[in-house]
Amino acid sequence: MPEQTVRRRLLQIAARAGFALGNARLKLGQTLLFGGLLGLNLRDAWAAGLVAVRFWPGPDYSRLAIEIDAPIRATERTRADPPELIVDIAVLDSSSRLQALLAAALRPDPLVRTIWVQNRPGEGTRLRLALAPGTRPEVFTLSPTRPYRHRLVIDLYPAQRPDPLEALMREPSGGSMQSDPLARLLERSGRAPSTPGRRNRPPLERGTGFVVAIDAGHGGEDPGAIGPAGTYEKDVVLAIARELRSLVNAEPGMRAYMTRSGDYFVPLASRVQRARRVRADIFVSIHADAYPEPRPRGASVYVLSERGASSTTARWLAQRENGSDEVGGVQIAHRDREVRRILLDLSTSAQVRESNQLATHLLAALGQVGPLHKPRVEGAAFAVLRSPDMPSVLVETAFISNPAEERRLADPEHQQRIARAMLAGIRSYRESITARGSGLTANG
Repeated sequence: MPEQTVRRRLLQIAARAGFALGNARLKLGQTLLFGGLLGLNLRDAWAAGLVAVRFWPGPDYSRLAIEIDAPIRATERTRADPPELIVDIAVLDSSSRLQALLAAALRPDPLVRTIWVQNRPGEGTRLRLALAPGTRPEVFTLSPTRPYRHRLVIDLYPAQRPDPLEALMREPSGGSMQSDPLARLLERSGRAPSTPGRRNRPPLERGTGFVVAIDAGHGGEDPGAIGPAGTYEKDVVLAIARELRSLVNAEPGMRAYMTRSGDYFVPLASRVQRARRVRADIFVSIHADAYPEPRPRGASVYVLSERGASSTTARWLAQRENGSDEVGGVQIAHRDREVRRILLDLSTSAQVRESNQLATHLLAALGQVGPLHKPRVEGAAFAVLRSPDMPSVLVETAFISNPAEERRLADPEHQQRIARAMLAGIRSYRESITARGSGLTANG
């Protein structure tokens, strides 16, 4: 290879390494970015192409993501006894670097017993994972999407995946609310409800409680928007969601369910399915706005609109939020299957009407703790709001792209104020149901 070409390639690698090191403070999970690349010799730098290794343990599955600065060629196979996953990565020759990044990124996980990395001269790198019995692996690659290069993803599913309904039953609740008798029956039988959604819930006055599905946006591989100072949307909204969960569970007759309770990725369609599985009364998705320039500010509340967005900002936001699956890493076939499952039932006019009612109460309450971006409920085609039988709203708490609002969003006291305002809006909406005699969410 001509010397000039080699020098140009080295400069490109060095530039990427400098960018990665300059952004190391952003710290995507347990990411390590090109730490010692400039100290490698020419052959190692050329062969590595390794950008990062990230590991995300979660209650539903655990994810290992290997990011590479080149298209990935990989094959996998499994062994049953002992259970093992073997992945051969043809593009990698730097087994020692991969082993070091794995050692730094991995955290204790019940599904992964041990990981070995083997160098295969001329063939690439072999990754061997000793798995817990019954673990089901899924291996796939993802094309580049901001902020990532090419990714090899290994998702590990436990033999028995947790049931959202069982998780809800374990949540503490306020007042003297009793367990849902239907939930107890389902828990004993292991059967899903025949028709997911609020329609299967026993009447509220029999002590089943008012279930609030709280959806913290993004998570895991998907950081969401990143503020000018490096604040991650996924971290801010999870903190607010946890505050709201505590407040809801302290309310007599209310119970909270979180679609994600930690830093891991949940596909958009799965968020809706989980809320329907626990037969939630309402679905509240929490986010933090971002815009290409820093001036916009204020909170917004959105409902689903299939007839077009209510503003240019709403349209842009929906497109960005709906791209979460690509950033977080969802296989195309799996994503399409989940979306089709949701769209079997079209949103009813009653659901749309109740979503607007809920959004109006939330918007009024949020206006008490800070500025509103617009004084009215907005609409756009948000995928996460596509539930046919449950009032669903998306709350943009503020613009994380605005430096002043980013500082407030990162403040735990302000996060508590937002959560208290959201509880006030939910409480007001629930009281309006009784006043209006609505049967949609009060009586199933």
